[in-house]
Amino acid sequence: MSTYHNHLQSSDSLVTTYEATRAGFVALALEKNRRSVPCIAEARALQEAASHAENPADLLNIKGINKGLLMAAGLSDKALKHLRSEDKLEAINDLITNFLEPAGTNFVEELVFRFLLTRGDKLGGSMRNVGGALAQRKLTRAILSTLTIAGQRYHWQHSKTKKWIAMTSDDAEIELSLRGLSWESDLGRRTLIYNLNIPLVKSNVDLCLFNLAPEALPANKSSKIEPIEVEPYTIALGELKGGIDPAGADEHWKTARAALDRIRQAFKDAGHSPLTFFVGAAIEKRMAGEIWEQLASGTLSNAANLNEENQVASISRWLCSL
Repeated sequence: MSTYHNHLQSSDSLVTTYEATRAGFVALALEKNRRSVPCIAEARALQEAASHAENPADLLNIKGINKGLLMAAGLSDKALKHLRSEDKLEAINDLITNFLEPAGTNFVEELVFRFLLTRGDKLGGSMRNVGGALAQRKLTRAILSTLTIAGQRYHWQHSKTKKWIAMTSDDAEIELSLRGLSWESDLGRRTLIYNLNIPLVKSNVDLCLFNLAPEALPANKSSKIEPIEVEPYTIALGELKGGIDPAGADEHWKTARAALDRIRQAFKDAGHSPLTFFVGAAIEKRMAGEIWEQLASGTLSNAANLNEENQVASISRWLCSL
């Protein structure tokens, strides 16, 4: 019996329930609120500092709010990198002349509103990827739990510093900033990296499991990984789709299916055949049937619905056993 039968009885096992969809939307809302905390705090700080100005022009004399004024003028962090000092000053003066002065005594309120417009747009951009981030955290926590209860020690890679950190007794919330995991199994050293560009495939892969130690895999600079370096050591490659909206489910699967097809073909052409798997949050009945057919034919090695705890735990045990 194939491994996926441990947690899947039929294609219906993969279908996302209404309750899971509802819970997913609630989780997204909670995450949006969590991410908005810095935005609101910054707006309050700007409001307090700006309240010391007697008129809009006085804002230029208040130290420590220049970045806030620029954001209120509608300039994003990306835009600011391409502007000279005189351009930035001109933008602030335009803000004062065209919007703050016409607001009269309510200029501070107008300033804060305009700051929030730009800051909120930045938050909205980050929220477009929040489904994937939540999905990665959930799967990571399941893998961490699998390793912990098995008594296997691990190292994890910080997503920003790229440093590998040894396991400690307190691993609470490390999934918030984790990019990779490495552990020693009975079969050898294993390293799992999220969102890695594989030159052989010529695209980014959501999950990559290698038969390599971290120091043997230059994952900090994926563009330097030559195909010949990873071909023989690639154990499994997978697609992870965290979007919960049923309306986008079919598109998520089409994207994942195409990516997995490219992966299999690229490695087949190179004489290798790593395992492939799919984990998704929004899985509708028709796509569940397609996934089940690929599992039955051996095209796909494993699959799971991200909302089903037993399925996530089972596919995590599978990954850790490879």
